[in-house]
Amino acid sequence: MESIDITKLSDEELVAKIVEKNDSHLFAVLYDRYASVVYNKCYGFSKNKEEAQDLTHDVFIRLFVKLRTFKNKSKFSTWLYSFTYNFCVNYVQRNKEKKKEKVTIVTDQIRENSDEDEIDDATLFELKSDKLAKALEIISAPEKMILLMKYQDDMTIKEISDVLSLGDSAVKMRLKRAKEKVIKAYNAL
Repeated sequence: MESIDITKLSDEELVAKIVEKNDSHLFAVLYDRYASVVYNKCYGFSKNKEEAQDLTHDVFIRLFVKLRTFKNKSKFSTWLYSFTYNFCVNYVQRNKEKKKEKVTIVTDQIRENSDEDEIDDATLFELKSDKLAKALEIISAPEKMILLMKYQDDMTIKEISDVLSLGDSAVKMRLKRAKEKVIKAYNAL
């Protein structure tokens, strides 16, 4: 066994060693670092503890297989965040007929004001959470995902554009459209 302390390796160094050695014991260290973060993201999509645990397990199984596709173009945590969101969005889309996911957008604060949108954030936050959860079930998973990234996870436009590999203006446009759709769905309920 190596004499270096693997718990002190950066995420990127650890990923490189896991890929190099295909070592599940090293992967366990990565799992320990991120299991709760991944679980929380999965729980945001399922709102069911057992389902979130299953999704978390599935994310890490897929992650072990796909880890060699990480190319150090961003921080590992950003890449994992994107990986987890994409996995959950695909899961929701595959199971849309079978499942009814419930998600509540955090409404206690508006951290970033939208400058020129017709539908401002205040309008979104005034919606009743139970009715809002139903409206979120109606819109597409990618639209729901971008709203959750912005309002539940308090991500900036720049952070969202990094995760989704989009330009800032594309992120702003998708947020605007998603807000319009969720409010339209809300008002139709």
